[in-house]
Amino acid sequence: MNKTYEITAMELGPMENFVYLITDLSANQAAVVDPAWDVSKIIQYAESKDIKITDVLLTHSHHDHINGVEEILNHSDPQLHLLKDEANFWKAILSTPSLHYGGDNINIGNTEISILHTPGHTPGSACYLLNDDIITGDTLFVFGCGRCDLQGGDPEQMFSTLKKMKTELNPETVIHPGHNYASKVTSQLSEQITGNPFMHFHECSDFVEYRMHTHDKTRKTPYHPITAKELLE
Repeated sequence: MNKTYEITAMELGPMENFVYLITDLSANQAAVVDPAWDVSKIIQYAESKDIKITDVLLTHSHHDHINGVEEILNHSDPQLHLLKDEANFWKAILSTPSLHYGGDNINIGNTEISILHTPGHTPGSACYLLNDDIITGDTLFVFGCGRCDLQGGDPEQMFSTLKKMKTELNPETVIHPGHNYASKVTSQLSEQITGNPFMHFHECSDFVEYRMHTHDKTRKTPYHPITAKELLE
């Protein structure tokens, strides 16, 4: 099946952030996901392809994912989208954003994007699902997951979120993470189920112990796959 869209990834800033441009190929309209750092590069790319930026999608409100929002809003006056739970957590003064709930859809031209509420890294973290692609922000990395020890983080919610993603999403779904922390930039969910240590836990308490106390002492970037057997050794 031919895709109606194209996902362009740009690695920007000192924290290896991925900023994404979702372009509807029929209308040549695009949404920018988590505009941050060098916004001029995003704008220059869009202009070079004659792409009109009509929307901005936020996965969450941490500074390294939103520090370019104002600049891009001033440039092309796109519609800003985020989950209502994240707006409540962020408490920023926002200019007429579209506030959503998990399960809502956004259309960019003929491309439909489903919004998933995926709390854990922040209360209103969102992932954006397009057919067999998902932009995961700091919820799910390739062979990793987002921290839960920052303000708003909740490891028990993260355990439930990842369990739900593991069981409800198509295993062939391709993950597009919020940071370039791994040995590869994208990965299918099926590979994460077998190689992401955070996908191996069956008990919430074990997950919490690993996320909050063990992981950062035992792993360094770039992340590589770990089997369930290796995790227990």
